[in-house]
Amino acid sequence: MADLSHTPTGRAADADAADRSYVGLAKQIYDLIAAGEVGRTPAGPRARLPSERTLAERFGVSRTQVREAIIALEVQGVVEVRVGSGIYVAEAQEARTIAFELPRGPGPIETLRARDVIESGIAALAATERKDSDLDRLFAALRAMRENMDDKAANEAADREFHLAIASATGNDMLRQVVSAMWDNSRADPLWKKIEEHFHTPALRAASQEDHQRIFSAIMARDACAARAAMQAHLARVIGEFTQAWR
Repeated sequence: MADLSHTPTGRAADADAADRSYVGLAKQIYDLIAAGEVGRTPAGPRARLPSERTLAERFGVSRTQVREAIIALEVQGVVEVRVGSGIYVAEAQEARTIAFELPRGPGPIETLRARDVIESGIAALAATERKDSDLDRLFAALRAMRENMDDKAANEAADREFHLAIASATGNDMLRQVVSAMWDNSRADPLWKKIEEHFHTPALRAASQEDHQRIFSAIMARDACAARAAMQAHLARVIGEFTQAWR
């Protein structure tokens, strides 16, 4: 396996300077695969790539950025991710031309981190501003999530409604629009769909149900500090699930 401890040089360095998005990073990793610098063994093309940590050190980026770049390559059919095993080259890549027709906005994990910051404050404000009608709406969403635990689409729709109801409880329509945009943009992202294939399980939905119950209880009690902490814990847990090491 090639030594990846050196800093980017040549074409990789130029690309890195021009584009530090996950799409740009995905292109650089693909260039290394196509050139045979990584993911190549005498056994054939389906070799395992270096670890997330090694790639992050190679390009001077975070492991989160590497995760999103690898998912982008998986969406393009360049690599195969095997949770608990590693990242493997899908086929002989030197004969392929990759279009990289991917969204240029923030990646799914980046969006989740933004939600952690923004929605925790929203939950705190909702706890001080909520009305009884807001509690009714939150309770209905909680019940819909619980009743549709085995129906991913219906559960996700109720999950969205729960988070929007919290934003609405602040009485600030701009905050509701922000939450709606963050939620809907991530769900339209092909990377989000791919990462959910790996990590979104019935167990994750069950854990989220418990998180949501704690958030609801804090808002009902008008406890802003508890509401903030419960929302932070919820989104931190989801981020943790989606960023667990492949190997």
